Amino acid sequence: MQEAFLHYLWQFKKFQLLNLKTTQGQDVVIINSGQHNHLSGPDFFTTQLKIDEQLWAGNVEIHIKSSDWYVHNHEKDPAYQNVILHVVWEHDTDVFRKDNTVIPTLELINYIDKQLLDNYYQLFSKKQTWINCENEFHSTPDFLLQNWLERLYIERLEQKSLAITNLLVKLKNNWEAVLFNMLSKNFGLNINGDAFLSMAQSLDFSIIRKLQNKPEELEALLLGQVGLLNKYSDVPYEQHLLKQYLYLINKFQLNNNHVTQPQFFKLRPPNFPTIRLSQLAILYHKNDNLFSKVMSSSSLEQFYEIFGVGCSAFWETHYTFQTVSKTSKKILTKNFINLLVINTIVPLKFAYAKQQGQDQVSELIDLMTQIPSEKNTIVKKFNELKSMPDSASVSQALLQLKTEYCNSNKCLQCVIGNRLISK
Repeated sequence: MQEAFLHYLWQFKKFQLLNLKTTQGQDVVIINSGQHNHLSGPDFFTTQLKIDEQLWAGNVEIHIKSSDWYVHNHEKDPAYQNVILHVVWEHDTDVFRKDNTVIPTLELINYIDKQLLDNYYQLFSKKQTWINCENEFHSTPDFLLQNWLERLYIERLEQKSLAITNLLVKLKNNWEAVLFNMLSKNFGLNINGDAFLSMAQSLDFSIIRKLQNKPEELEALLLGQVGLLNKYSDVPYEQHLLKQYLYLINKFQLNNNHVTQPQFFKLRPPNFPTIRLSQLAILYHKNDNLFSKVMSSSSLEQFYEIFGVGCSAFWETHYTFQTVSKTSKKILTKNFINLLVINTIVPLKFAYAKQQGQDQVSELIDLMTQIPSEKNTIVKKFNELKSMPDSASVSQALLQLKTEYCNSNKCLQCVIGNRLISK
């Protein structure tokens, strides 16, 4: 038995409500179960009850056993002195206020439907499955699942919006700088995302602005800042970039002491950090006001046009400085741009609209439904359990479901788990 289950029972009144009695035989009528408190203090605020003929308004505390009140030292905490009802699974001792009056106790074990209890134990007893509802997930009605996934995706956007707001404060309300930081991280993908982000955070965005009309210097800055320019190299282009980078170090008083050097290991050549940083430099060279362009664009085709950039001439015949390769323009693919839209553009547009007091949720979800579902192990596994719509909004929602609910056994807060327990 978990306290979270008792919170669920109380919040949604999933127990017999007629003829409730305290352990001392007093009649209990629940008028309002109150507001669930997820912080410190009693579990439910502003609860309204009638105990015998007396109306009460106050807080409710919930425990597995009555004696947990003393285990948690609530008798010493003033925040618990206005508890009007102690809700427990098993009553094993009376609990007193400071004035020695007994706090009424409701023992739930006597009022729970056996089928609901069996459903609860069945759902949480599956230790060897990928998710608790693995065997029942396929039976979730499509309409219920669709609505839950949309709520999950909005929840994911809200979480990302909070991170963007924190970044905005750190970057002194410069939205262009926020975009540069986010793009840098996502140009690095999973393996080099943190390294690219550390590079972006080591630079004042004003430097990027000053170098936008000088693509070679901009490329030298990005490659040099992550430590990809070798001073012992005999490659003329690398020597040329290094010379420019050393000049920029002196001019802008740069240091890269806290920048993580990116990796090449386990990467396909198109994702090599040399290529991605050159493409990032060209992107900013071709777009003076990238943030404004992103905010004013709404269709996938517009984003394909903005981000459909290649790399500098040297990288059309190289993936590393030392090795010559077959000539290729190395233009950002639509699949890569889709990832930028999913992980950078849509969260940024959501956060910006929220700050401006606007609601763009419907437009952003429409945009995400035009993008195919992401390919990863979580999305693949969910599709094995039940066929899912092929859209990025769904794949993002599934990531939210697995990481924020399934992995933490938050079935009681999940619409699917709630249905299985209550059926």
